[in-house]
Amino acid sequence: MHRNNLVLSLLMLLALGLFANGCTVYDVAVEERNVGDYANDEKIAFLIKKDFLADDLVKYLDFDASSYEGLVYIVGEYESRAQVDRAVKIAKSVDGVRSVTTYLLPKKADDSCGTTDNLELYAKIKNLLVQDKNVWSTNVEIKTVQCNVVLLGIVGSAAERDQIIAHAKSVAGVRSVKSFLRIKRG
Repeated sequence: MHRNNLVLSLLMLLALGLFANGCTVYDVAVEERNVGDYANDEKIAFLIKKDFLADDLVKYLDFDASSYEGLVYIVGEYESRAQVDRAVKIAKSVDGVRSVTTYLLPKKADDSCGTTDNLELYAKIKNLLVQDKNVWSTNVEIKTVQCNVVLLGIVGSAAERDQIIAHAKSVAGVRSVKSFLRIKRG
């Protein structure tokens, strides 16, 4: 339990540091959501992650949660179906959650794609998005699980969404690309 409190404290300090250095101001300025929706989504994701951390069944480092206008996405790996069920139950219990969508893969002991490979894929895709002046790379969350790419966020147009997906698919080593990118409502 002491370890959980320590990790939670570190997460809170990190969040405070991001607010202090202006990253959040920039994120909101280029965000497709209004400030209220953005703040609510950040709160929802934080509360879900906090509850994941406090739960004995859900392994915090194996599951990640993101929220966009109350639509929650849980991405990661699981050891048992009970973990998946518990993670979804936790997410649904948070105020403001409208729905929960999962992209979860069973853990593989002998998978040739490890943490380093996932980080490398993330970096290559993020680099392509940052270099492309036709997309807002800060609006896109990239998750990698077993060398599979999951794209999350709200973008301005179908053309932008399609370009982001094409960038992800173009990176050598990517096994598949699953897009949960949504187009901003008019």
